[in-house]
Amino acid sequence: MSRKVFLTGATGFVGNAVMRRLQVEGREVIAAVRKGGAELPASVRSVSFTSFEHDNDWEGALSECDVVVHSAARVHVMNDTETDPLAAFRRVNVQGTVALARQAISAGVKRFVFISSIKVNGEGTKPGKPYTADDVPMPQDPYGVSKMEAEEALRKLAAESGLEVVIIRPVLVYGPGVKANFLNMMRWLDRGVPLPFGAIDNRRSLVALDNLVDLIVTCIEHPAARNQTFLVSDGEDLSTTALLRRMAQALGKSARLLPVPAWVLSAGAKSLGKAALSQRLCGSLQVDILKTRELLGWHPPVNVDAALLAAARRYQEQNKK
Repeated sequence: MSRKVFLTGATGFVGNAVMRRLQVEGREVIAAVRKGGAELPASVRSVSFTSFEHDNDWEGALSECDVVVHSAARVHVMNDTETDPLAAFRRVNVQGTVALARQAISAGVKRFVFISSIKVNGEGTKPGKPYTADDVPMPQDPYGVSKMEAEEALRKLAAESGLEVVIIRPVLVYGPGVKANFLNMMRWLDRGVPLPFGAIDNRRSLVALDNLVDLIVTCIEHPAARNQTFLVSDGEDLSTTALLRRMAQALGKSARLLPVPAWVLSAGAKSLGKAALSQRLCGSLQVDILKTRELLGWHPPVNVDAALLAAARRYQEQNKK
């Protein structure tokens, strides 16, 4: 077992769950925490920083660790206000990642687990033709491009130094405390809002937070993970219609879904400048996790309905009147 794990993004949705899992397993964690950010448990040692866009000296903390789990990032946003979004993403997701990896190499860290994104593969798939971990990357937006470039830089550093790099590309992550569009979906269903998504015959891969965390923790130690790229999902792909129905069931509600044809929704969304949102709701994005299963002997420990129920319960706890 590793002496200590250096973790970035420990106050984020994924990173915080990784931190809690590592603590349960009795591993020591050193967390990089942004100054002025959320506080961590007293049992977790932290080192503060201002921004990944600035130079940070972490070698002292890294020298105590065998593994880095890098989950911090400038994340994808629907309406970016940056005049040059790609440059902004590169400063954090590429340059910040490379700087951390170089310090890890100097400090003698053995393995670097990088939480990337399925957006490196692209934005959507044809039904029945899922992405694989070994597909040629085809990112379509600045966030995806920056994650791809970070992956490429890490692989180069691994070849030059012997640092073991593990890359994980999650699809949409959901679970207790989820925010953004998934949270909005729960709110609509909870309030009984009629939704025009009753006839969407797409297929989307999702990953429960607990499943993603389980894979990350597996990749910290597993010898076969060395210098590999993995896709991760729940192993069950859902249409938007099926997801809404099963989420409503988890909430103890009835889904009020109107059977509006997908082409009508797509046309309306495009006319309103919401083509990207339409793709998420009506388009398909599937991933093949066969490599992850076979190479690591890994399988998703939590099924979709159990994961949806956990997310629903947390939502209801936080919204008690």
